[in-house]
Amino acid sequence: MAWVYPVASALAFLVYAIDKSAARAAARRIPENTLHLLALAGGWPGAWAAQRMLRHKSSKTRFLAVFWCTALINVAAFVLLAFPETWPNLKALL
Repeated sequence: MAWVYPVASALAFLVYAIDKSAARAAARRIPENTLHLLALAGGWPGAWAAQRMLRHKSSKTRFLAVFWCTALINVAAFVLLAFPETWPNLKALL
């Protein structure tokens, strides 16, 4: 599982770069839902890096709100899967 985040992040960064290039060329864009799905699948660190380095999707408030929700959901899922002993404590919170 250690390879999931680096691979997903590299893929997300590449897709953001392709979308940025398409935006500049007024070409067909990558749907925002695809970008969010990549973040949810573990590519959020690469997506975040692309937002900063490429200045792509970094000023759209609604997009960023959804992006950070996908990142939080991904981190929560990782914690629950990596540390299943935390599940009883989670039930107490709900």
